[in-house]
Formats: sequence, structure tokens, C-alpha cells
Amino acid sequence: MRRGTFVRWGVPIAAAAVIGGAIGAGPVIAAVSGDPVLPERSAEQLLADAAAATSKSQGIAPMSGTVQQTASLGLPALPQTGGGSATSPLSLLSGSHEVKVWYGGDEKFRVAMPTQLNETNLVVNGDQAWYWDSATNTATKLTIKAGDGQKPVTPTPQPTDLTPQQAAQRVLSEVDEHTTVRVINTAEVAGRPAYQLVLAPKAEGSLVQEVRIALDGETYVPLQVQLFAKGSAEPAYQVGFTQVTFTQPAAENFTFTPPPGAKVEEATLGEDGEKAEERAEHAAGVADKVKVVGEGWARVAVVPFKLSDLQAQAQSQDGSDEGNAAAMFDTVLKSATPVSGTWGSGKLIKTKLVTALLTDDGRLLVGAVTPEEITKAAGVK
Repeated sequence: MRRGTFVRWGVPIAAAAVIGGAIGAGPVIAAVSGDPVLPERSAEQLLADAAAATSKSQGIAPMSGTVQQTASLGLPALPQTGGGSATSPLSLLSGSHEVKVWYGGDEKFRVAMPTQLNETNLVVNGDQAWYWDSATNTATKLTIKAGDGQKPVTPTPQPTDLTPQQAAQRVLSEVDEHTTVRVINTAEVAGRPAYQLVLAPKAEGSLVQEVRIALDGETYVPLQVQLFAKGSAEPAYQVGFTQVTFTQPAAENFTFTPPPGAKVEEATLGEDGEKAEERAEHAAGVADKVKVVGEGWARVAVVPFKLSDLQAQAQSQDGSDEGNAAAMFDTVLKSATPVSGTWGSGKLIKTKLVTALLTDDGRLLVGAVTPEEITKAAGVK
């Protein structure tokens, strides 16, 4: 996916989205038939194979297929918000979603997310890019400009990762001395023999049991990423191919013409000039305020946060992604537990894969860690 640049459209910058990103952590175990058995390869060899299969120099092999993403994150029932897109992060926090992908190279790919009543499509073909939303009958011609990526707070897949390649890249980039790695060579995904890299955090304070990445036995392309929370027998999150073909997709898959009667708009992803400078300055200002406590899988993000600001945002942006995210966070807060310690007092939110602490002194702490780790981080000045 061209390093995942284009599939993160519509990501809200609200506290609920921050929590949603941290929630996307955990392990998931694929159903394994016991056959076939692939030739043995070490974890080091497979890590190198996976890096090469998704590198800029070699590139992902041409392919097409159907991806299914499921999430069961242990959140309380979320509010039903209007106007939300099927591809918004909030919609990806629960349930099952199907995505169809066609990949013909870094400059040629298509992602489609069909639902019962409509479909969204992102089509990129060289310097031509379109986003189609059948629900609103709108075709948006995109101008895409490069931007700097942000390193995630936690080394775990997130609900906004729509393909195994995206999720795998996020995890593999974080493999270090804080992670143990082992290999299983008897997996099968989408009818293809696959190796499984099993990554587990060394930190006892992490809520993550393990992350399993299935690599195609022939191409070493990531076919599935699965996650488990500690003590859970069922997947908390997984994204993987249910059908995949490693052949060059037909050219017509990368062409798009707005249907008759469709509303045509134009938009730019990423800015340059003064807008880019303004956004860079704003991002730098936000980054300066974010504090990270701990290392590896036990990292905790600490950000300035006031509940009153979020409530005001929900009222002013009702129906938007950010307004919906604020409403979701308000709903989650109703399940919070009052806590206190030498660091002060606040409200604790815990799911099977994330813990968040909203302190009365205006901080939000989020991590895929136990409540004990969160409150310990709250005491770090």
C-alpha cells in the first residue's frame, strides 16, 4: 500500500481515536490444520524475508484478494452516530469488515470496502487518484502530496490498518530487545501454506499476549495479522486475506470514471507551502506536549487533555468524525472507575487490550498495559 500513505483517510484527531489506536493491540491465533509443513526457517530469516517482501526497493508482489478485518476490543456499547463512513476509524472498532484490494505496484492500487447498501473505493493509478463514495454519490479527485509519518505510541496493529501488510509493517518495525520471536511453519491462510511469526512482549505489564503474522510460504508477503489479549481464548483483532491471487490484476481495475449524475469534487491529501509549514508547526507543538513513559510494549502515552474541551468539541462538530469520536469517548467514560494515588485522582478505563487514565489535573494516559502500569506512569514527572 505505498507505505500505507493513502489508506488512512478520515482519521479523526480526537482523544477517542488515540484510545482506539492503542486498543488495536493484542494477539490472535489462526486456525491451523497441521498441514502443510513448510521448510524450516529461523525467525531471523523470516524477519528479513518479510522486510524484503514489503520494501521500497523490491516492492510487494502484484496481487489481488479479499481481506476480512474483525475486532472485539472489549469496549462498552458505542453510540449509533449518523453520517459515519464505513471506513471511519470508529466503524472499525467493532464487528467485521470486508475489504477488496488490487495491487499492481506502488503507483497502481485499489481498495474497495463494500457494505450492505453502498461501497467506497480508493483508486490510484500513477498520478491519477479517485475516492468514490456511493452513499453520497460523490467522486473526489485527489491530489496526493508527501507527508511525514508519525511513529505510533504503541508497537501494535491498529483498527485503521485495513490490510495485513499495513498491520505487519507497523509491528515488524518495532521488533527489538523488548520482543521475543518464534516461528510456526504449519499454518494455512486463504488456502496458501504460510509461516507464522509469533511476537510476544517481554514486559509483564503489557496486556498483549502475542501477535501472530502469517507470511506466505512462497512470496513472504504478510497474509494475516492476528492478536490476542492476555487470558483471552478468542481473537481481539485480526486482519487477513480470505482469498488471494499473486498475479498482475487487470488494467481496468485501476481505471475510474465518475458515473453519470455523480457529484465531482477535488481534494488534496497533504499540503505544501504555507499550509504545510503551519501543519508542521502545529504537529511539532503537539509532539512537544506528548510524553512517553516506559519502553517497548509497555509504553504509555501522556498527553494534556481536558474533558470539557472534548465535550465542547462534540457539541460543535456533531455528526462529524471528530464529533462522533468525542461522543464515543463520552460513552466510554461512563464505564470509568474513580481511582486515586500519590499522583492525584482521576478516572480509569480498562478493556482487554488498553488502559486509559484521565487525571483530574488535565492529563490522559493511554497504553496497552495493566492499570498498575498506568498509575505508575501517572506518578512519573
